[in-house]
Amino acid sequence: MMSHALIAIGANLPSNAGTPRETCEAAVAAMARAGLGIASRSRWFESPPDPPSDQPWYVNGVVAIVTALSPEALLAELNAIERRFGRVRGERNAARPLDLDIIDYEARVRSGPDAPILPHPRMHLRPFVLLPLSDVAPGWRHPITGETVAGLIAGLAPGWVCRPVPDGDKNSS
Repeated sequence: MMSHALIAIGANLPSNAGTPRETCEAAVAAMARAGLGIASRSRWFESPPDPPSDQPWYVNGVVAIVTALSPEALLAELNAIERRFGRVRGERNAARPLDLDIIDYEARVRSGPDAPILPHPRMHLRPFVLLPLSDVAPGWRHPITGETVAGLIAGLAPGWVCRPVPDGDKNSS
């Protein structure tokens, strides 16, 4: 049986694929090569690190996929793709060449301790997830609160920064 999932993509360090934006593009291709059907992809957005730090800005996006993998197997595949791009897990919120997160899987609700927690526990607080999500799934509703993606964006704390990367800006970091 095929399932639908939403995957957040982010990078703020170069990888073996190039700049953070080139890495994000290459990660989408790697997901497709791994058998994850890419149904749609958002524009790329740039945002400062969260929490604030002196790290480089991030490039972020969201893809909607179709997969036969379970949530656990999907997470394992995404982690393997991250490693191929040089991701080494260490300190939380550290700069990274690639970050792939399952933000939704068939509107399932799952809490810890086993990964993945669904929906992603902090996705509703992050403009760098919500804005690209609104590109690929404008009618999406949070499976716990029922709130729309537009409502979640409207409810973000003031002062956040997240903006589309201009199409010609291949070197955005």
